[in-house]
Amino acid sequence: MLDKLNRFLQKFMPFMTPLAVLFGITFADQLHHLVFIVPWLFAFMTFSGSLGSSFSDLKKVILHPLPIIICLLLLHLVMPAAAFGAGALFFPDDDYTKTGLILSFVIPTGITSLVWVTLYRGKTFLTLCIILVDTMIAPFAVPFILHLFAGASVEMNAADMMGGLIWMIVLPSIAGMAANQLSKGTAPKKLNPFLSPFSKIGIGVVVAINSSAIAPYLETLSSKLGGIAAAVLMLSITAYLLGFLAGRVMKEETAGIISLTYNSGMRNISAGAVLAIAYFPAPVAVPVIMGMLFQQILAASAGSLLNRMNHQQREMPVTKAV
Repeated sequence: MLDKLNRFLQKFMPFMTPLAVLFGITFADQLHHLVFIVPWLFAFMTFSGSLGSSFSDLKKVILHPLPIIICLLLLHLVMPAAAFGAGALFFPDDDYTKTGLILSFVIPTGITSLVWVTLYRGKTFLTLCIILVDTMIAPFAVPFILHLFAGASVEMNAADMMGGLIWMIVLPSIAGMAANQLSKGTAPKKLNPFLSPFSKIGIGVVVAINSSAIAPYLETLSSKLGGIAAAVLMLSITAYLLGFLAGRVMKEETAGIISLTYNSGMRNISAGAVLAIAYFPAPVAVPVIMGMLFQQILAASAGSLLNRMNHQQREMPVTKAV
């Protein structure tokens, strides 16, 4: 039963987050009281997602670090700079929206990218390495980059934010890897059938609760919502394209290009919403919540495009030199 539920939820993922956002806004009065449980839910989701990783995976990063370094630069330098530029161009007088855009594109890559990479036969090992390394540097990179681009305009507590990232992402990831290592790889096989469906449900619950927390501010920003959504969508598409182009420039094989595309395009958007609501004024979370509307739909669209391009390449005739 749990396996059937998990497969259903996996197919339903592109629609889960938009529906959860609408549910959270509709039932904001009932749900916003539950914000305190979100970090706990998120820690559980991170633990579940990290069970497939092990400490030995980190050692292998040293052998082929270039794709990982390029992806991290896209995640934590290129895209935050692009978000800063988009905010300055389209929302010059709105510090909260500018900060929210930067936050949306400085948070680490999403663990759910592994689901999509596996689905479209990407390089899962590369994806795991990017997730692991990004998870470890996130408590330091995220506050630093945020302060670099937005520190002067919006007050934030970098130390508290670092602690939140360690609690929600780093410690559960280490626990998941330790369980895998100590069980010699049997923990994922035993635990994932039980944890995976609840982890996916957890994504919907986290999104709904976080959306409820910003509902009161949506009315005051109603005239800007379309512009914010358009900016987030444009930046999200750009992130996917940059990951794809990076893979092509480095002459990665198809599986590597798929991994770089997803890891550059997808973000741990739920973590971003938790950070926005916990450490910033509520309007900062609006661009992050907007990102939730697009993330899974864009992931499905990217997979379809990659599949089509790969199919066309296989069908191209091979010309022989005379």
